[in-house]
Amino acid sequence: MSEERKYTIGALVSNKSGVLTRISGLFARRGYNIESLCVCETEDPEISRMTIILKGDEYVLYQMIKQMDKLDDVKKIGCANELDCVYRELLLVKVKAQPKDRSQIIEINEIYKAKTVDLSPDTMILELTGDPEKLDAFLKVISPYGILEMQRTGVTVLARGGHTLKDRDCYSDHIF
Repeated sequence: MSEERKYTIGALVSNKSGVLTRISGLFARRGYNIESLCVCETEDPEISRMTIILKGDEYVLYQMIKQMDKLDDVKKIGCANELDCVYRELLLVKVKAQPKDRSQIIEINEIYKAKTVDLSPDTMILELTGDPEKLDAFLKVISPYGILEMQRTGVTVLARGGHTLKDRDCYSDHIF
């Protein structure tokens, strides 16, 4: 039995009503939680790209890919290879920022290449883009100041080089 870990599934799907519900329902009916989900229209307005982070073992991964591949609205599907892909996520976080703490928060922003996108008398909203681990590390460092709210977009992924998801023939022998 393989170990449980996070897998990234990428899919090109029809950009129409109900597709997201059908796909997320596949996961729910089997009792699998989606750790992260990002969906948006592609360069072709009739196609959306989904990036799903799934926690499980290889059996769970391949079962979900096979189930998704059976849906008419799923045009292409694949599993990302972490070494050959670029992972990014956007974070917005509102922190308490008393005047005495602002210079320290700005210094942390500079180290992580975060931006201050809003400043009020007692709060700051910070924006950071990067791989999920970088965002996790940033949150750990900034949390002592007091996180009031935060929102993460979910992970987006693209393969390096000439590989594209839309050019794939089969999900079992290539990454996207």
